Amino acid sequence: MNYRHAFHAGNFGDVLKHIVLVALLERMTQKAKPMFFLDTHAGRGRYDLDAPAVARSREADRGIRRLSAAPDLPPLARRYVELVRDFEAANSSRIRFYPGSPRFAARLLRDTDRAALCELEAGEAEALRREFADDERFSVHRRDGYEALKGLLPPPERRGLVLVDPPYETRQEELRKVADALVAAYGRWPQGVYVAWYPIKRAAPIGAMHRSLVARGLPSLLAVELSIHPEDNDAGMNGSGMLLVNPPWRIEEELAGTLPVVHAALAGQGAGGTRIERLAGD
Repeated sequence: MNYRHAFHAGNFGDVLKHIVLVALLERMTQKAKPMFFLDTHAGRGRYDLDAPAVARSREADRGIRRLSAAPDLPPLARRYVELVRDFEAANSSRIRFYPGSPRFAARLLRDTDRAALCELEAGEAEALRREFADDERFSVHRRDGYEALKGLLPPPERRGLVLVDPPYETRQEELRKVADALVAAYGRWPQGVYVAWYPIKRAAPIGAMHRSLVARGLPSLLAVELSIHPEDNDAGMNGSGMLLVNPPWRIEEELAGTLPVVHAALAGQGAGGTRIERLAGD
């Protein structure tokens, strides 16, 4: 199982990831003080959905393209779709180019905010540098994202958001690495907001990761999940989730009003579902 951004751009996992990211960034930029954004596995910043590696799977057709055609979307989902369309800046109703997480951040962060983007793969890192060459708010680092959590935290800013979004080439091992990274990063910077994306094939490994984080003392945890296939489906990924550490106040209410509509637009009747659960804290 391989969830490299370029292979799955615009799929239903990206839809969940970027709806949650938009919700977090919009809430956090409402406060006047500057904030810091760190993307540990940033990819290349933009993706051509008609490129052969993406087009063959047709995942974007069942993700962002399907959602963009759905009527009566709630405000958060509608805002997400608008940001994708604004990024493309095209009159066509068919979305071709899709923004990666750094591009959503570039649109929503303010002039007073700062961002660091980490990408280890040389070609992706170079593309990312070109993408952000003219944006002084952003620095691009060709480095391991987990190491960057040690080297870049805590930042000078007192407020910030960290996105952990690895490729999960070895799913079980990566889940453990993400859990370890969140615990260690929280220990260095407990004021930060952290969000980690994860794929869902079976519920048991995800539940084990959640329980381990609660047992290791993270005081405020929120799990947000969207599945479009039943758990026993043979698809490579039945759903995905976002694990939030220190989630902003009442964000679960906004997501609870959004994700069921998104699920209805993307999933077959009776397939999959949504989950928003407070694992720790109020």
